[in-house]
Amino acid sequence: MIAVVYSGSNHADWRLSDKGRTVSSFRTNGINPYFIDEKHIVQLLNKNINLIHHAEELKRIYFFGAGSSSTELQAIVHNALASFFKFAKITVSHDIEGAAIACCKNTPGIIGICGSGSNAAWYDGRKVKPNNYGLGYILADEGSGNWLGRELIKGFMNETLPEHLRKKFVHKYEADRKTLLEKVYRQKQTALYLSAFSEFYIENAGDEYLKSVIKRGFNLLINTYLLPLHKQHPQAPLYFEGSVAFAFQDYLQEATAEAGLTIAGIIKEPINNLLTYYSNKN
Repeated sequence: MIAVVYSGSNHADWRLSDKGRTVSSFRTNGINPYFIDEKHIVQLLNKNINLIHHAEELKRIYFFGAGSSSTELQAIVHNALASFFKFAKITVSHDIEGAAIACCKNTPGIIGICGSGSNAAWYDGRKVKPNNYGLGYILADEGSGNWLGRELIKGFMNETLPEHLRKKFVHKYEADRKTLLEKVYRQKQTALYLSAFSEFYIENAGDEYLKSVIKRGFNLLINTYLLPLHKQHPQAPLYFEGSVAFAFQDYLQEATAEAGLTIAGIIKEPINNLLTYYSNKN
């Protein structure tokens, strides 16, 4: 039996499969080693009845996660999984590696992630090539859910948010300046808090002000990451993965077209493509 896991910061999608048949499909809280340590990952695993039931049957686990970008961070996840799944061979990789496999399989391409966070990379058909991107929710994540959250809160605080949106914001979140600042600067996992505000954009899709914010974020993502990659690999197809890219794909198509790029495909969640890929390998 194998397990394929794709984790963002908010949640992790799991698929358990035996001889090509899906045994279990479920979601847990996200497993990001920037935000939770080995102990808390094990606690999360121990709370899921599916994992408890199949722990000893799993022989191979393919984990792809946000934050699993270095050997040290990958070791946190690997050690937690290994202590729980005692008979499994475990592979831990960055989420963009999983997105690349889900979109491209074994062919080269440029991958853009735009969900709760954002990132981009060149995939040669076997491995994602290292770059200087992926600086996280404080220094980067342009166009992502937490970037959109920051822009929404700043617009509310600075009173540049149009009045009709300001009223909706207050009604939905019952928020004031003090509460927002405390949640942004004092609580743990600020990135998760900020990315949750993408729901406001979805609920008010079509609003011209919010559309301009979304497109500004996409333009930053495209200009900062994707155009340099496209310049290096002009013939490579461009794929996007992530909840924000999927929810606002019409705006993303507009922004990429204006930049002279063509999108080959957009997927919301790579987990099912990854399951198919690894089920065929085992």
